Amino acid sequence: MRKCHLTGKGVMGGRNISFSKRHTNRTFEPNLQVASIFVPELGRSVRLRVSTSALRTLRKKGLTEFLRDEGKTLKDIL
Repeated sequence: MRKCHLTGKGVMGGRNISFSKRHTNRTFEPNLQVASIFVPELGRSVRLRVSTSALRTLRKKGLTEFLRDEGKTLKDIL
């Protein structure tokens, strides 16, 4: 299942609409990347599947502050 481990972003549904106004179903998938993130509390890196927007926020804030703002703990993502 394509879902971000940190933010919970997942696949959304929608429609393609052609020039002739014909509607066909499609999916919008999040831009997920596998990232190795260092966790200072554990003293090691953890591989997570995260969205690129979450990855940008992680680089700015760090994992601990990111999880605190999301209302999650380390146990939720491991």
